[in-house]
Amino acid sequence: MYNLLSGLSIIEVSSFVASPTVGLYCAQMGAEVIRVDQIGGGLDYDRYMLTAEGRSLSWENLNRAKRSVAIDMTSGEGRELVVALAQATGQLVTNVPERSFLAHERLAAERADMISVRIMGWGDGRQAMDFTVNAASGYPLMTGPVDLAPDAGGAPPPVNQILPAWDFITGAYGAFALLAALRHRDATGEGSEVRVPLGDVAIGTLANSGAMAEMLYRGGDRERLGNAIWGAFGRDFISRDGVRFMVAALTGKQWRALIEAFGVADGIAALEARLGTSFATSDHNRFQHRDALFALFQGAVGGLDYTEIAAKLAASGATFERYRTAYEAARDPELVTENPLFGPSPANPSGFKYPAAGPFANLPAHDRASPRPAPYLGQDSEDVLTERLGLSSGAVAALIDKGVVAGSDRAT
Repeated sequence: MYNLLSGLSIIEVSSFVASPTVGLYCAQMGAEVIRVDQIGGGLDYDRYMLTAEGRSLSWENLNRAKRSVAIDMTSGEGRELVVALAQATGQLVTNVPERSFLAHERLAAERADMISVRIMGWGDGRQAMDFTVNAASGYPLMTGPVDLAPDAGGAPPPVNQILPAWDFITGAYGAFALLAALRHRDATGEGSEVRVPLGDVAIGTLANSGAMAEMLYRGGDRERLGNAIWGAFGRDFISRDGVRFMVAALTGKQWRALIEAFGVADGIAALEARLGTSFATSDHNRFQHRDALFALFQGAVGGLDYTEIAAKLAASGATFERYRTAYEAARDPELVTENPLFGPSPANPSGFKYPAAGPFANLPAHDRASPRPAPYLGQDSEDVLTERLGLSSGAVAALIDKGVVAGSDRAT
């Protein structure tokens, strides 16, 4: 936790991954993020995987360091409260549809400098999720083994990624867009409506990476490469004792380091002479002749145990890493248990203790506070309504009695 955004308050009405990620990143940098949920929890409150006590580990981690308000947003009175909170605060992050009670024009009608960041599916308002925009992007049909067997339709099937990458990229972009709108308001006094469609993030990333231009230039699709790196030298290899590891050589220095580590200089020279080419300074040549190079390197590593391989690679300055299971990664000292990114386990609502991630950025000149827990659902309802809307304790109590507002679910 850092305090770079101290003094900034954000109302968040979110579900699932992309929109909560906007608030998470802002909260980790010191913003006060007040998440508003439906009483009893929104669509993602019970998102898999659940602990034995019924707590979602996904919800718990996407909502760290936030405050929580629970309001009946199916009622007119509850919706008016959420609108009032957004207007009183001046910043809203949501993935509620644009034609809803949280439409920007409604919020801006009484607050001209209102900033709303809306995470959408597609830009035209159609629904989408990471899994569906990924299907549209083309990436799943470039992913997977080279020799992937055809399906019933006669073509190799798509291979989906397990990480909802577009959600997290969209969340990060949403946080950036929010800060850009804040800077604009500071300079001009103007508010902003910012719409960030998940689908545009996916197809825009395809374009920014150069892949879209590549497909149009080549007039077709890229072939599947398995675990090989596109356009450079890199792939997974297996040591004598069965450890699988990845190497990458995108620079001349990295290439020379691999040759030194595996002692294949003579084999490389012989291959260059046979093929009439040079690998020393050309990613293109290394990529085009990757199969012959892979066979040469695998022949070298196949006679060594991984500990010896790792020592050679480290000594030469090569870029490599062994494959771990996710469970192994979660227990790895270098990655987690001795990594300053993670702090001691806070008082998680689930009651389960585990390392908690802080902000990814490392700011040496600033103190890095320990990660804070996610809130219990509705634990801040009374305080937030009093602080933001000036309601008396009696007025809040009346709202609770009417079922418009709920307090903490700590006991349940």
